[in-house]
Amino acid sequence: MLWPMFAIALGFLGLAVLTVLAVRVFVEVRRLSGQVAEAGRRIADASGDLERAASDLARAGRNVRP
Repeated sequence: MLWPMFAIALGFLGLAVLTVLAVRVFVEVRRLSGQVAEAGRRIADASGDLERAASDLARAGRNVRP
């Protein structure tokens, strides 16, 4: 009777450990997705700035040519 109870206790402990690890993974994935979203916004902003700078440069180049 002792061994089955010991096996059940170890099984429950294993599930508890897996649950804790799953929660930690979930929290880290949420944090990473927030960082990826922020990086995407920053890249989009930088792309817009680059596009505006390129159009300004193209206009300035047209004015220089005879």
